[in-house]
Amino acid sequence: MGGLPIIIGITGGSGAAIAKRCIELLTAHERPVLVVCTPAGQRVWQHEVGTPLRQWLRTTPARQYPIGDVAAPIASGTYPTGGMAVVPCSMNTLAAIAHGLSTNLLERAADVILKESRPLVLVPRETPLSVIHLTNLLTLARLGVKIVPPMPPFYARPTSMDEVIEHIAARVLVALGVTSALPYDQQYGNGLH
Repeated sequence: MGGLPIIIGITGGSGAAIAKRCIELLTAHERPVLVVCTPAGQRVWQHEVGTPLRQWLRTTPARQYPIGDVAAPIASGTYPTGGMAVVPCSMNTLAAIAHGLSTNLLERAADVILKESRPLVLVPRETPLSVIHLTNLLTLARLGVKIVPPMPPFYARPTSMDEVIEHIAARVLVALGVTSALPYDQQYGNGLH
């Protein structure tokens, strides 16, 4: 595997299938993947994917760090990474990142990514968004964090949930700088998204 590792943070927001596809795409692009997941994220993954995260990860080259392992390499800025995506990102985790809280490894890894000016991508999962949610998103966007809401590409007329997931995961990889093209670019050009 080539390139710096990408951290995938998984929280208890709905959208585990997007995280799963991001891990698969990163692996396909031969990028090392480091995973950290909250307890709520573990439960949501089991419910939405149907397989425990730890069991599914055994089928991939990705490495998982326990949420409480604050001595993990990704807790330090001296450990080189190519960025981090929190997908899905709950509003609780969003608030912690926006306010510099580091109560677990996921939040600490995001804090490190921010302080080291590395790419950070958040896929927020909540609707409707309150003023508090929007303020936290704005705070992070002003710091250069890429906010990638999981919105369907209606212009591409998706016919399945898998197509929507593929598009969102591809947008995450573009925001991380891993790729530069979306799945529908060839068909629709660059002007429709």
